[in-house]
Amino acid sequence: MELFGAVTLFLVFYLSCLAIVSFKRKLSNKGRLPPGPTPLPLIGNFLQIKSSQTLKSLLKVSDFNHNVECMTYNILLSYNGFPTQLSERYGPVFTVYFGTRPVVVLCGHDAVKEALIDKADEFSGRATNPTLERTFQGHGVAFANGERWKQLRRFSVSVLRDFGMGKKSIQERIQEEAQFLLEEFRKTKEKPFDPTYYLSRTVSNVICSIIFGERFDYEDKEFQSLMEIMNVAFREMSSGWAQFYDMYVSFLKYFPGPPTKVYDSMEKMRLFIAKKMKKNKDTFDPNFQRDFIDCFVTQMEKEKTKPGTEFNEKNLVLTTLNLFIGGTETVSSTLRYGFLFLMKHPEVQAKVHEEIDRVIGHNRVPNIEDRSQMPYVDGVIHEIQRCSDLLPMDVAHRVIRDTEFRGYLIPKGTEIYPVLSSVLHDPTMFKRPFAFDPENFLDENGRFKKNDAFVPFSSGKRICLGESLARMELFLFFTTILQSFHLKPTIPPEDLDLTPLESGLITVPPFYQFSVIPR
Repeated sequence: MELFGAVTLFLVFYLSCLAIVSFKRKLSNKGRLPPGPTPLPLIGNFLQIKSSQTLKSLLKVSDFNHNVECMTYNILLSYNGFPTQLSERYGPVFTVYFGTRPVVVLCGHDAVKEALIDKADEFSGRATNPTLERTFQGHGVAFANGERWKQLRRFSVSVLRDFGMGKKSIQERIQEEAQFLLEEFRKTKEKPFDPTYYLSRTVSNVICSIIFGERFDYEDKEFQSLMEIMNVAFREMSSGWAQFYDMYVSFLKYFPGPPTKVYDSMEKMRLFIAKKMKKNKDTFDPNFQRDFIDCFVTQMEKEKTKPGTEFNEKNLVLTTLNLFIGGTETVSSTLRYGFLFLMKHPEVQAKVHEEIDRVIGHNRVPNIEDRSQMPYVDGVIHEIQRCSDLLPMDVAHRVIRDTEFRGYLIPKGTEIYPVLSSVLHDPTMFKRPFAFDPENFLDENGRFKKNDAFVPFSSGKRICLGESLARMELFLFFTTILQSFHLKPTIPPEDLDLTPLESGLITVPPFYQFSVIPR
């Protein structure tokens, strides 16, 4: 038995040494990656990164005060006793290992701009979050790469523009949908209610009118169910367990967990889209294109004899799913957070009301041309987006070739995390980076002031293709609602809790109730 124990101990020691030597050899072949904590074999930087607190592990927060109101930093400051943040130790560009996967992290405006803008092509690759890989598998415009991504993005942007992105026809759809929302709000008769699904249905109807050619009644049970499924999926994707899975997928992919739950939710939405697609194809008229699906089907017909065409049913369904999700959850979540901020700061809500009354009045429907005459409202909306911080770590990028960056050599295919949160709260770019303050977007004369660090839609070649649509929706929905109603919290403003339900891939707003009082 003693001999057996000695042999076992020797084998464990020998195999451990082999693993360490192999791992070091692997690291030496990774180019000249930026510095970072020394990874352990197989588990990487597991000891330095707490998966449920990924952002806190990466960002420098030691100089923040405790009066912050921005979503991400409320979370960061709520944890105590955690090791010094990695960006404080290694600077704005560093490398961490998720298991055996090296990930280069970019923090702050300068580093992110240098990568996504100055070296836009090199950093234009996309890495799919493991929790979403089973659904998308590199298909659909959001997660595609190479020629597939270029073709799908070019086509999607063109179709959205043709259907009126930034033009009057889309504005009319948003204005019409805003009136439906006002009617739903009036039905509450000043009683408290949760706005979550009112807003998701309203916002979703805008993108649905573009991709499906129709809107849905708010009482449609299937539509209501889809909004609930989407909300749950976003919470699952951002949970601590999902973050842990995304880091250590090589070990955890054999076990059930968030990927199964997220996949099930995505599959229900995919099947809904496939059903709508079939309906469109059954009534398809090449001479009259009603929506995004019709345009895609037309392109499929044009390229059906082309070998390896990217215009196929899989890319149609998954690109439509990308647009459906992206066109619903981001804007509706921003509106939900926006209402919370306005109730938390009644003085800001009062100034918004004053500018709306002065520029638009009480009877005329707001239009996008009003925005240039309403610097304070524009500043408030920008500040809501900045502080909501809905995509704190962006969707992961990849470098598409070996890339020289700040004296380092990042090998082709390496994952990149441009931490958008660190840009949106960069102290060198904002007067009050950790507080909700519309003055961050106003000059000394009260005029709206652009800021290069405003990157809620990301930046570079992978910038959100629906940015123009989202900006129009936010302005028209906010002004229409605030023109008609005063937002009243159910508790004193100072007691409103801004803490997200989850903060991982997405910052998920909390559930709350409020009353809308006619003005």
